[in-house]
Amino acid sequence: KTVMAFHQLYRNTTLGLTLQDSLDELVRDGLMNGEQALLVLKTFDQCINTALASRVKTRVSFKGGLSTYRFCDNVWTFVLKDCEFKEVSETVRVDKVKIVACEGKAAAKSGGQQQQQ
Repeated sequence: KTVMAFHQLYRNTTLGLTLQDSLDELVRDGLMNGEQALLVLKTFDQCINTALASRVKTRVSFKGGLSTYRFCDNVWTFVLKDCEFKEVSETVRVDKVKIVACEGKAAAKSGGQQQQQ
């Protein structure tokens, strides 16, 4: 059976956390086992990565003051203060934002190599 690797970053979004809470409840109530819950999370990882890569076409620009940054295990983490996000018709200002960035090609490469299980 071949397995493709996808980033798990989106598990920490509102949607991902809500999904995990629901899966935990199903496992706790005996309606699903841990393996099934993990399969759902892996499917979520694949679907959200694919959907964002292929369906999102809007460009957003942003600027802000760099508070901290870190590069570890091929992942950049930036914390910005007093940020302004601009889209074609809208501008949003926030006090603080954390950006986590991974190389998209790394996931594609590891996925493209397809590991055997």
